[in-house]
Amino acid sequence: MNQYYVYIMASKRNGTLYIGVTKDLIRRVYEHKNDLVEGFTQKYAVHLLVFYEIHNDINNAIQREKRLKKWNRAWKIELIEKENPEWNDLYYGLI
Repeated sequence: MNQYYVYIMASKRNGTLYIGVTKDLIRRVYEHKNDLVEGFTQKYAVHLLVFYEIHNDINNAIQREKRLKKWNRAWKIELIEKENPEWNDLYYGLI
């Protein structure tokens, strides 16, 4: 069974947020952390994985990503802090 990930990266606690979806979370976060992806995360130094969730269907994952992107900032922060109150970088727990 395939797994897909919706994830939130941050520049720092309460900093700039980025929401994405991927099939390979470890690879994708590594790319963000090492500025291998040109664009938003590189420009704003968004390198901390602060939230992720797993989906078994790519369409559900994409739909969830789109919904989260429309949320206001306070809701996004509340979601992060519910699962990760210290805003720890979750990447190192994955590798």
